[in-house]
Amino acid sequence: MTRAQLADLVGVSPHTLRKIENGQMKAPGLGMVMRIAEALRVRDLSELTGHPDMHVDLFIGPGHPRLGAVKAAIDSFPLSSSAEPPPVEHLEARLHAAWKARHRAPNHREVIGKLLPDLIRDAQLLVKHADTGSDRRTAQGLLAQTYSLSQFFIAYQPDSSLLWRVAERGMIAAQESEDPHTIGVAAWLMAQAHRDSGPRHFDAADAVNLEAVRFLDPLLPDASDDVLAIAGALQFELGYTAARRRETGAAWRHWDEADKTAKKLPLDYYHPVTSFSRAIMGAHAVTIAVELHQGGESVRQAAKADETVIKSRPRRARHRIEEARGFQLDGQPDVAIATLEKAHRSAPETIAYNGYARGIILEEVESKQAQRRRRAAELAVNVGLLSA
Repeated sequence: MTRAQLADLVGVSPHTLRKIENGQMKAPGLGMVMRIAEALRVRDLSELTGHPDMHVDLFIGPGHPRLGAVKAAIDSFPLSSSAEPPPVEHLEARLHAAWKARHRAPNHREVIGKLLPDLIRDAQLLVKHADTGSDRRTAQGLLAQTYSLSQFFIAYQPDSSLLWRVAERGMIAAQESEDPHTIGVAAWLMAQAHRDSGPRHFDAADAVNLEAVRFLDPLLPDASDDVLAIAGALQFELGYTAARRRETGAAWRHWDEADKTAKKLPLDYYHPVTSFSRAIMGAHAVTIAVELHQGGESVRQAAKADETVIKSRPRRARHRIEEARGFQLDGQPDVAIATLEKAHRSAPETIAYNGYARGIILEEVESKQAQRRRRAAELAVNVGLLSA
């Protein structure tokens, strides 16, 4: 990222940014520090400020109490076991139930964290005991789905190496399954892992995304709704990364392509993993506008998006966070805090692990407006950023 690009993202001139970098002007206030941290995806404020005592995690949330058990199941590879794998139909039903539970639960990490250790062990057993090529492909597909569910649990927790192990294993298992939908989901998650690692990994995110889109494209004329939806989700991810680069035309072009795909889906359809649907495209438009730092446009898109209801509670909370970012960009911090309160009511764990939400709250805790400062402080306590 060039100095000019970063300066544009944080709202100062390149000359001012250069003086901040070189220590030629007094240290910036917390608001500016938070904007720089967001633009650079700095995970710990101490890395940006150079003050070890300013240890504040932004894009890494707290370690969940069930993280240790999930990690142990992922890292365990028993070479010999007398345990019998479950029937394929049984594991399929449990995975289906786990995905539904994730979308319905306000504390979705708690819900799926409880289920994952047994799911992981049983999926691994199923692969190990597969007798035929067909059985092995089916088992690998179920293992890939289990790793995909695991990635939702592990994301934004303080173990990035575990996230990468899961993403890579999920991609390998998906390829072994030879199932287009499973491969698309694994690629969607792998691309997100690259992009969320920061600007230096955007090219890798695009490479994974484009390869998956090319792979699925010939299948789309006769594809199931699930395959069509994961193709649309991948198309949007290309727009998301373009928006992170501030490539306005490319970002909206990819959004348009994803929207065309969404309109081919039934009106009430929701993808079981990504929530991709007709209804989600309004939320995606908010995200594109926010990432392009178009405050007014993000607020306008938010007004349109609120005409539809997103069924998944964590996805709905994520949308509220994106709306809050838009209001913050548009100079409406009180509305931003109110919108984050809605996100917290929808899915408390989503906001607790979201760096953007945490950044807005921390910034407004320092507000000179007493009422705003009080509301932000109350939310910070509820989210776990401040002690009561």
